[in-house]
Amino acid sequence: MNVVFNNRDPVYLQIIRYFKEKIVNGELRPGEEIPSRRELANQMKVNPNTAQRAYKEMEEQGLITTERNHPSKITTDTKILGKVREELILEAVDTFVTSVRSINVPVEELLDLVREKYTSNGNQEA
Repeated sequence: MNVVFNNRDPVYLQIIRYFKEKIVNGELRPGEEIPSRRELANQMKVNPNTAQRAYKEMEEQGLITTERNHPSKITTDTKILGKVREELILEAVDTFVTSVRSINVPVEELLDLVREKYTSNGNQEA
C-alpha cells in the first residue's frame, strides 16, 4: 500500500479516501478481506490509533463490516458502493468546476473539451 499523505487533511480521512478509490476502481472487491488495523498501520507507516479511527469511521459509513474474531471486509451493499462512486465523481466535478469557472468558458465548449480529453487519454468514452 503506497500512499503519499498530504499535510492538509487528517491522515485517517486520507486512509478512508484511499479505500474508497480502491473500491471504486475495482482494486478492492465487495466482500474482500482487508488488512487488520495493526497490519494497515504497519503497511502505511501510521500510528495504530489512526488506522483504528479510519476503520471505525468506515464501519460507521457502512463501507466495511467487521464481525467478532473475523477480518474486516469491504461491504457487499450495492447501495453504499454506488454512493461511494457518486461521492468521488461529484467531488472531482466540484473541484474541476471551481477551477474553470473563473475562466468563463461556455459550458458546451467545456463539455466538448472534456469529452475530447477524456477519450484521447485511452479511457472509456464519455
